Amino acid sequence: MTELHRLVDAGTVGQRLPSTRTLQAGLGVGPVTVQRALGRLVAEGRLVTRPGSGTFIASRHTTRTGDTDWQQVALGPSPVHPSGIDQVVHLANAPGLQLGAGYLDAGLRADARLATALGRAARRPDAWASPPAAGLPELRSWFGRQLGADPEHVLITSGSQSALSATMRAILPAGHPVLFATPTYPGALAVARSAGLTPISVPCDRDGIRPDLLRDAFARTSARLLVIQPTYANPGGSVLAAHRRGEILDICRVAGAFVIEDDYARWLGFAGEQTPPPLFVDDDRGQVITIVSLTKILAPSLRVSAVIARGPVMNRIGAMRIVDDFFVSRPLQHTVIELVSGPGWAAQLRAVGTALRERASALVAAVAHELPDCAATPPLGGISMFVGLPRGVDEGATVAAAARLGVVVGHGRYFTIGEQETAYLRLSYAGIRAQDIPTAVALLARALHDRS
Repeated sequence: MTELHRLVDAGTVGQRLPSTRTLQAGLGVGPVTVQRALGRLVAEGRLVTRPGSGTFIASRHTTRTGDTDWQQVALGPSPVHPSGIDQVVHLANAPGLQLGAGYLDAGLRADARLATALGRAARRPDAWASPPAAGLPELRSWFGRQLGADPEHVLITSGSQSALSATMRAILPAGHPVLFATPTYPGALAVARSAGLTPISVPCDRDGIRPDLLRDAFARTSARLLVIQPTYANPGGSVLAAHRRGEILDICRVAGAFVIEDDYARWLGFAGEQTPPPLFVDDDRGQVITIVSLTKILAPSLRVSAVIARGPVMNRIGAMRIVDDFFVSRPLQHTVIELVSGPGWAAQLRAVGTALRERASALVAAVAHELPDCAATPPLGGISMFVGLPRGVDEGATVAAAARLGVVVGHGRYFTIGEQETAYLRLSYAGIRAQDIPTAVALLARALHDRS
């Protein structure tokens, strides 16, 4: 409330504010609005409440601004390499027609269902006690049933980004190479680079990662880890072909390498389509480590995921998890159990699967119509499509021109490793309604034409 802010700014330290009833009458608003505004100002430290006395203007703290240039010497070279994931995350809140967001829009999120589930979870007698480090048994069992894994092989983690970080660092020390099926998720690249690992690209075609190039990459690098998204890969929505699954695992077995299966889109298949089983079901050696998350299908702030692993590597990942953050919040785990155990889970899957199918179809049709000179393969599932720009077109200039026209799109370079002959854009349909997609793509075509 701007008026209340002005009242506080104009007052003096220690001055008592009028009663809530007086503020309601003077500002012409209801009691809930006044209480929320006062609560926010208290949280900001601009007001202080004294039970039985009232609300008073707090003393104003001034921040001393000193010379921080010394930090540049003390910090030295940065070990943190965001690899563009910081920019990708910021896109979710950028204004305009959203072809850049990696999360579902409010119309598809499970906000209401989660609020109800959280309310029940918070009322449990043990809600705020520390949970087992590996996660609540009920939740581990649920993930196990969903993916065909033994519950003892399931570790609950705080979102797939955290799981990727713990898993990569647990397997490889700094200085080692790690192979990526490319294009790939920039958050995984950021983890690898920030851990001192060297990402090596292994290109994909329409059937997923190329076996011939994977063999060559292992021979040249002696790598011990492959990171792959076999189901609805980000950014293109591709699927590892069934006839390649066994071959890829055999190549990794001969190389003595682990496979991190980033199964982020397990529940983001299109309605009416059968989602392929996780890659780990074809593995009986504990070679595949699968990471699956509920964040994409439910809500960005529900940071609950699971790692499925077998053998000594699970102990190492679990130990790294404890080093990082001890355990996942018990109320969040109970919230998930409440939601997935009721009818709301199936309803969420149906709603999201139907919407994603409609949105993907709308995007494919709009790109074919408005951007005939661009190369694009229709996604088989997931939330995005990777679009190759005509030769000579500047990716950054196109993204900027689209933003000026009110369309948010993602840089393709963040999803690749090394030099590329073609510039790309990632177009996501997670955060935009199907009926708005033709308009967004038409504006993108205009931006592309303006930059040509």
